[in-house]
Amino acid sequence: MKQITGVSEEDFENAALELVRRTSATLPDDVVEAIKRSREMEVPGSRAQRTLDSILKNIEMAAHDSRPICQDTGTVIFDVHYPFGLRQSSLEGLIKSAVRKATSNHYLRPNVVDPISGAPKPDNVGRGHPAIYFDQWDEDYIKINLVLKGGGCENVGAQYALPYSALGAGRDINGIKKVVLDAVVKAQGKGCAPGILGIGVGGDRAQSYSLSKKQLIRKLGDTNPDPVMADLETWAVKSSNELGIGPMGFGGKTTLLGAKGAVMDTIPASYFVSVTYMCWAYRRRAMTIKGGKVDYD
Repeated sequence: MKQITGVSEEDFENAALELVRRTSATLPDDVVEAIKRSREMEVPGSRAQRTLDSILKNIEMAAHDSRPICQDTGTVIFDVHYPFGLRQSSLEGLIKSAVRKATSNHYLRPNVVDPISGAPKPDNVGRGHPAIYFDQWDEDYIKINLVLKGGGCENVGAQYALPYSALGAGRDINGIKKVVLDAVVKAQGKGCAPGILGIGVGGDRAQSYSLSKKQLIRKLGDTNPDPVMADLETWAVKSSNELGIGPMGFGGKTTLLGAKGAVMDTIPASYFVSVTYMCWAYRRRAMTIKGGKVDYD
């Protein structure tokens, strides 16, 4: 049997299956702690605090029973970093097999369909799903980031081409701030607030959206090395939480738990700002395989 950085193909598939289970059933500690801190900031006994209490109870029950945190287990998005010498097609096949097993084990809901006929894909494997992005690197190990992206929050994502005259948003940091806040205002509670923003500035339309989504693999407490983006992230959370939208749109002080942004170069004719909205069920996990050992983050 072939080896993948020290583990068998069977062990790799089982490790990917466990990654899906953990991502679906247990939120990262940084997310849970952020929700708990937000709960303490809300007015005691308010609808906002009660909503966060329900969310925390939901998180506890899902982890205890090893069941999906949300009935919408969402788009299954893998970012795979792998060393030279491994075949993408082999890794893709094993990951898809893990997704099939995860669906059979009820870690994932079978919610993928053909967009034309409406025909369901009972095993969650179809054209373009799961979404798997490969990146070969110079390290000697594999790292896989997994995000489960619910449809409700996906629907309230937004992309703007600056200048955007409706808001008086020009091609500068102030213009970026205007459209980011506009995306939050338009989302209201429909994205299952409190949310997390991924912000991508630059590139073409596809690159900009992809850049914004890749920000979702970052931890809430990290610090952006780009001071301009670090300021944007802090500003976005503070300004959004002053809107009064609150958990699930019921009002309150917690509209966002975090915001993460990045920039890539673009051609002068285009200036895109993409905002990916993630719901409170910030299902994000990572796995590394090195020297025959599997570690989960």
